[in-house]
Amino acid sequence: MGVFAAFDDFQRTVDADAEHVRAARERQRVFIDAIDSADAVVETVKSGSLARSTQLDPIHDVDLIAVFDKATYPTWGQAGASAEEALTVVHDLVRDTLANPGGSHDELVRLAVPKNRAVKCFVDEQDADHPFTVDVMPALRNEDGTLLIPSKRNARWDTANPEYLIDEVQSRQNTWNQFRAMVRVLKYWRRDCGTEVKSLVMETLALDYLPLETNRPNALRQFFVAAAYNVLEGVHDPAGLCGPIQPDLDVQALHEALSAASDEATLAIEAAGRNDDASAQRHWQKVFGEDFPAPIGGDSSSSVPPPSIKDAPQGAR
Repeated sequence: MGVFAAFDDFQRTVDADAEHVRAARERQRVFIDAIDSADAVVETVKSGSLARSTQLDPIHDVDLIAVFDKATYPTWGQAGASAEEALTVVHDLVRDTLANPGGSHDELVRLAVPKNRAVKCFVDEQDADHPFTVDVMPALRNEDGTLLIPSKRNARWDTANPEYLIDEVQSRQNTWNQFRAMVRVLKYWRRDCGTEVKSLVMETLALDYLPLETNRPNALRQFFVAAAYNVLEGVHDPAGLCGPIQPDLDVQALHEALSAASDEATLAIEAAGRNDDASAQRHWQKVFGEDFPAPIGGDSSSSVPPPSIKDAPQGAR
């Protein structure tokens, strides 16, 4: 097995099972149908990693945004109690349409809990291996297309643009059909990088520093080098509205982890340049862990990259 075949195998480990993706999208559809049934809801926006097709396995949650008619709730968007009121309205909407038992559209939600910005809806039983939730966030649409979203904790509404990241990921995917797949690989890497890193941090870093290459190994090497150099400046909302994505991020620890990965990735590229695929695979295994395939029988023969695999099951929005 050569390096490119090893990356193909590794991608199958990283990607969510197609059946899990189908089930998540079906639950997403049920929620959208229920939310759209409310007269005061003008649109329901898909958000989160499922909307961007950058989710990993297991799929824990789905994010949705219920955009309300401001004329129906004229006090929303103002500082004060309206943020909590909006969450209560969403909670009651979910209870009436999706509660298990008694929902008018489906009996899917066993518990709905208002959090700071969204109502967390628990779908699976508590003892499920990977409990599935749907977060429904109320919002108002601004004239410029951005959204006003509530913060119960701060009794205020903030401007956000989650659709910006969705559109940017789609644009890069259109240019390079491996972009989403490589984002998922990087999100997988962050799980064992040695410090707590939110998945959205990695997606934002990928947006900034992952080149649109047809050669996956070289694109990843360039990413690790550039991200390690720049991450000390912090990681901010790509839409430029919400500030740092993870205020408590240990940027020094992440810098060191990215630097170590960039060193191993560079050695992997150099080994591949010498037609030593076995050494290249071992270096990539140091980057991504034991799930990255090791060379078989110490094979160090060169490999010709196969045609790029399509990012099919998760690529459709």
